[in-house]
Amino acid sequence: MMTTRRGHYDRMLLIAILMLVGASMVMVYSSSSVVALTSYDDPSFFMKRQIMWTAIGLLLLGITMRTDFRILADRRAVLLLVFLSLALLAATFIPGIGRMINGSRRWLRLGMFSFQPSELAKFSVVVYMSYTLAKKGERIRDFLNGLVPAYVATAVFLGIIILQPDFGAVMTIAGVVFIMLFAGGANLLHLGGTVLAALPFVIFAVTHKAYRWRRITAFLDPWSDPHGSGHQIIQSFLAFGSGGVFGRGLGEGRQKLLFLPERHSDFIYAVIGEELGLIGAIAILTLFLVILWRGVRIALSAGDDFSRLLALGITLLITMQGVINMAVVTGLLPTKGIALPLVSYGGSSLVITMAALGVLLSISRENS
Repeated sequence: MMTTRRGHYDRMLLIAILMLVGASMVMVYSSSSVVALTSYDDPSFFMKRQIMWTAIGLLLLGITMRTDFRILADRRAVLLLVFLSLALLAATFIPGIGRMINGSRRWLRLGMFSFQPSELAKFSVVVYMSYTLAKKGERIRDFLNGLVPAYVATAVFLGIIILQPDFGAVMTIAGVVFIMLFAGGANLLHLGGTVLAALPFVIFAVTHKAYRWRRITAFLDPWSDPHGSGHQIIQSFLAFGSGGVFGRGLGEGRQKLLFLPERHSDFIYAVIGEELGLIGAIAILTLFLVILWRGVRIALSAGDDFSRLLALGITLLITMQGVINMAVVTGLLPTKGIALPLVSYGGSSLVITMAALGVLLSISRENS
């Protein structure tokens, strides 16, 4: 294992990461204890698993932050990540291996636990784009020889993920790739033309699936179907509204009492808003803004294109998901299945996110 010995880690970034992980421990227990008691006869059921995944995540964070991130600039490492991610994504469709939950095949069975390959795929796409853009340099401005190969590789990932289906992951990857291409020097006319060309496909993907269209109508007017498509966001509004400025108090939330769906996963931010109030919600938002600030700062101070793009991609991947989740929970965007990184319950997201942030910390040490 190659270790990096230059400079110091970005301490502010590390503190923000650990504070979000600490908040997760508290809020996962608070938000899940009731449903865990009623479903598993153990109020600590979800918290115990979150502690286990956090321990694994911290171990990976420690390993990746002390490992030279430049091993990811090796062509063999990039190809290994890409093909491993694609193989795991494809395995979700194999009966007995893939696990279907709520009509989606996004998980692989791992004994008592499950793994979501799309989380690894997001990181793999960031590494691939960093490697490709750094290698191409100015050639990325050539549409056929520069941009199209990057599009094709990204489309392979998106095509498999949309079949699972996981529209939230698709939009996250597409958004991160678009910004990375812009930062990598791609022609603005080419990028703009791509967005226009993709719009009909996005509209079709939304409108030809009834459940996605219901999410749009619920976003526009959730009270038109308060017991159906609008139920989740209405319960989220009630949580934030009852929390006020200072909140009801930790553990005193009412919407988590089997009213608010996905209370400990995708909608944990609503529980934070109810129990810790506007102050708690802003504190979580601020920590994500700190990650964005420090990540962009690390990218700007990087000494080469690969490290610059890798730092930017990892930062965007985590903060974009965080902002989208908070926007969904507060009703600023239509509902979609995106967890709040480092905070929501879930092993795959937590472990991969912490490993990726370890890479970002490694870059900060290399270039400090």
